[in-house]
Amino acid sequence: MRVDNMHTYIIRRLLLMIPTMFLVSIAVFFMIRFIPGSIVELMAFRMVQAQTGSEMTAVTPEYIRHSLGLDVPMHVQYGRWVADIFTHGDFGTSLWKNKPVTQEIIARIPITFELGLLAFIIALLVALPVGIISAIRQDSWLDYVGRSFAIIGLAAPSFWLGTMVMVFPSVWWGWSPSVELIPFFEDPLGNLVQFLIPATILGMSMSAATMRMLRTTLLEVLRQDYIRTAWSKGLSERIVVMRHAMKNAMIPVITIIFGQAFVMIGGAVVIEQIFNLPGMGRLFIDAVFERDYPYVSGINFILASVGLLMILANDLCYAYLDPRVRYR
Repeated sequence: MRVDNMHTYIIRRLLLMIPTMFLVSIAVFFMIRFIPGSIVELMAFRMVQAQTGSEMTAVTPEYIRHSLGLDVPMHVQYGRWVADIFTHGDFGTSLWKNKPVTQEIIARIPITFELGLLAFIIALLVALPVGIISAIRQDSWLDYVGRSFAIIGLAAPSFWLGTMVMVFPSVWWGWSPSVELIPFFEDPLGNLVQFLIPATILGMSMSAATMRMLRTTLLEVLRQDYIRTAWSKGLSERIVVMRHAMKNAMIPVITIIFGQAFVMIGGAVVIEQIFNLPGMGRLFIDAVFERDYPYVSGINFILASVGLLMILANDLCYAYLDPRVRYR
């Protein structure tokens, strides 16, 4: 019965993702096209700038719009874009470079996801032990150190820390992190070392928020009657905390973890710029400035899809930790 309820819950959540993905595709397609400044105006301006007196030709916005395929109604463009995605996995062609968007995104995805995954792992390795120790050793010096770390992590923006790491070591000691990408399959150790510093900086804010939430919820759970009963039975501290208290304490923490995991992947945009990592973040910023619609829409669609998967994973963890969720 428990397995059947879980399967029903998963199927229901997957079916709910279908209309959500449809609404997401509409949002990411039209959002970039409604911001001020179109690619037609930008391209016409650059063409005029590049021409000399003897090469002056009439470059009209209508001609550019027709050559880019933007002269058809917006809903027709959207229909073609969605059809290409779901039939061929094709996000279109760059309006500036005339290159397949899918190929470029596939080349950039491993960099962004490696950075996000390392930051996620580092954040959990720091937040969970510190949060647990701060709760079971409340008002001790370990608790004060953990809370101070959390306050610093929340107060210090990741872009500021990244800038400080890039600037001051080079001024004081003549050293700075590598700004040339080291491919993982050519030098795995060098690649991990290169990603370790930006991943640590990116994971600090997540670890701070997760640690504070875990400390708060665990303190609340440890004061419950069933925990007092477990103590009265003579169970060890490890069993009481890890087997009885953590399961209920983690329910609100799960929301923080998965929510920040998605924000962390999207937030890698600034860190990639600072550490010169050629991931999707840099590609996205360049595409926004150039109004390259296929790139912006494709990256937004992928990130939104990852966000939906994070929400699904969050709901499944809820259903596992609290079986009552499956019956709602």
